[in-house]
Amino acid sequence: MYLYNVTVNVDDDVLETWLEWMRETHIPDVLQTGLFVGAAFSKLMVEEESGTTFAIQYKLKDMEAFRIYQEMYAEGLQAEHKKKFENKTVAFRTIMEVVAEFTAERLD
Repeated sequence: MYLYNVTVNVDDDVLETWLEWMRETHIPDVLQTGLFVGAAFSKLMVEEESGTTFAIQYKLKDMEAFRIYQEMYAEGLQAEHKKKFENKTVAFRTIMEVVAEFTAERLD
């Protein structure tokens, strides 16, 4: 499995609008491409000089799905985000391969 991680710092003056748009529009639009198996939307718990930082981790089953996403959808979806929140967000993106997954077992 692979994770496509998008980390975004959002200016406080657009935070509520951005959060609503991400939950109701952008993340569903990314998932509707059919190339991801799910997503997690997290707030980073750190002190910031300005703004609030979030990480969205989209889960992929293989790199072919990521290649197709990059080729067919990424540019348009990123342009939509930039147009709506230009100069109010800073984002960086990474792709990660999950090397191993672990679960905790209850010891009763």
